[in-house]
Amino acid sequence: MNDTREVREVEVVVIGAGQAGLSSAYHLRRTGFEPERDFVVLDHSPAPGGAWQFRWPSLTYGKVHGMHSLPGMELTDADPARPSSEVIAEYFAAYERAFDLRVRRPVEVRAVREGSGGRLLVETSDGDWSTRALINATGTWDRPFWPRYPGQETFRGRQLHTAQYPGPEAFAGKRVVVVGGGASGTQ
Repeated sequence: MNDTREVREVEVVVIGAGQAGLSSAYHLRRTGFEPERDFVVLDHSPAPGGAWQFRWPSLTYGKVHGMHSLPGMELTDADPARPSSEVIAEYFAAYERAFDLRVRRPVEVRAVREGSGGRLLVETSDGDWSTRALINATGTWDRPFWPRYPGQETFRGRQLHTAQYPGPEAFAGKRVVVVGGGASGTQ
């Protein structure tokens, strides 16, 4: 840490503003914590939407296997023909406004270290934070899990994870194998 940087103190730092991060911030607000004074939400993305904002355009809201509403505000009247990336991003943005969550973005968390007095030091691109508690709500979008399977290293075809999926157009007329039967694989 650079000793000339200001260190701001809060009780809780929430890293990530997807479903888990926003839900955490909502419950902190509900129990009397004030944003910026008692807690802060840091998100690396430039806009609301969590991982949903990166989904391919052909994945419409009507095709997703479901998206649970955030606590305190239902997702209603969403047009099933619209891309889920737009629907969810708008919903998350409205949620942040409705509960005055004051998400800081884009902020890169560079390190979390043991601080003094039993606190944690969170080093970010937006300055440093000293906190008593940290909620890691970063999800898996930036570091997706790749399962191991026989022949993976020697296979000469294209391999990609859902996180890099551009949409069905890129695979038109090609032979494709989908490994995995979870929500992302079936969508």
